[in-house]
Amino acid sequence: MFHPLSLFVGLRYVRARSHKFFVSFITWTSLAGVCVGVAALIVILSVMNGFEGDLRHRLLSLDSDARVVPAQMHGAAAMPDRKQWQLAARAIRGAPGVAGVAPYAQIQALAVRTPEMLPVQLRGIDPEAEPSVTRLRHAITEGRLSDLTAGSDRVIIGEVIAEELGLARGDSLTLLIPTVSAGGVPTPKLRQFKVAGVFEVGLSDSDARLVFANIADVRALGAAAQADQGLRIRYRDALDAPALSARLRARLPKGFQLIDWTQDNADYFHAIRIEKTMMSLILLLIVAVAAFNIVAMLVMVVTDKRTDIAILRTFGASPRRVMGVFLTQGLVIGWLGVALGVALGLALAFNVDTIVPFLQNTFGFQIFSPSVYYITTIPSVVRWSNVVTISVAALLLTAAATVYPAVRAARIAPAEALRYE
Repeated sequence: MFHPLSLFVGLRYVRARSHKFFVSFITWTSLAGVCVGVAALIVILSVMNGFEGDLRHRLLSLDSDARVVPAQMHGAAAMPDRKQWQLAARAIRGAPGVAGVAPYAQIQALAVRTPEMLPVQLRGIDPEAEPSVTRLRHAITEGRLSDLTAGSDRVIIGEVIAEELGLARGDSLTLLIPTVSAGGVPTPKLRQFKVAGVFEVGLSDSDARLVFANIADVRALGAAAQADQGLRIRYRDALDAPALSARLRARLPKGFQLIDWTQDNADYFHAIRIEKTMMSLILLLIVAVAAFNIVAMLVMVVTDKRTDIAILRTFGASPRRVMGVFLTQGLVIGWLGVALGVALGLALAFNVDTIVPFLQNTFGFQIFSPSVYYITTIPSVVRWSNVVTISVAALLLTAAATVYPAVRAARIAPAEALRYE
């Protein structure tokens, strides 16, 4: 079978057992370095993707994918009337990609139960429409969402609030609510509510801050409660929120603005993106070090094979073919390391939920203690775009590492190499 000369000789050099132990050791070290670096990148990014997805799920458990609020006019919100809200809700329901719409009204308050006080956000909801936009019904650990009937002054509180204030279902909770009199004078109002249930989503910002009541009860508290109200929207796919929101803004009547979850939680996910980028660059250094090892190995091989190179050149091999020999050898080693790294990384990333409990049981430790962390397991989500990007970056690094040794081999003069043979 015909083989190109460069490919044939390069593969022979890869398969041949070197008499130089140090060269062989560096070869295997380089291959292992590339493999470990690629595998580590895939596993770490998959785990960070898992944490990002888990955080997004928790954030959106009680917050919708998007919300429609009154537009800001000259620094203040122009409050639409009831008919305008109905028109906006009708326009949203008819939009493609929308799974549900529900009204809300919320106000900042102070939860009081002597001697403790906690700042909370009292959110009024429609118990019948709320399940179409949030997962509150599934987050309730005590009570039922249907208990929030209009005029009952019942609330459902977060788990952390219940622990901090020592509340249980059936207890009374006093809320200090800022209201404004007809003359524009702030007049704080104390209002008694009955705890109808407790919810938990595993996110401190929600469990320690939110108190749910019927929207009619919240609106009845006074003018200040009307200052923050709107419509919450749930999309069929939360990841499509930016594109769907852009199209939905064009359908809304004048006087409204739409804000999606990527804007409300921009700081969270911006921080995660920065962490993922920095972690990728740091772990990519492992591959870069392995690539430098490939350079060192090939330089030593070129020095060791000076006579072979000179003989090839004497028989008419061009400098380009000589370059091809060492490019082949370096690429086979580097790319074999990348292939093994991808296989190892995917095997670990797909089985994190099995490997981590095994290690914890074997060595008797726990990575995330339930008494400290909300998240007690390590999630992993493999994104093939990440795998492709990592593979291409590693392939390019290892390919670049073969260029200098190959050029050096091509520049060897046959007469100089054979002078003392």
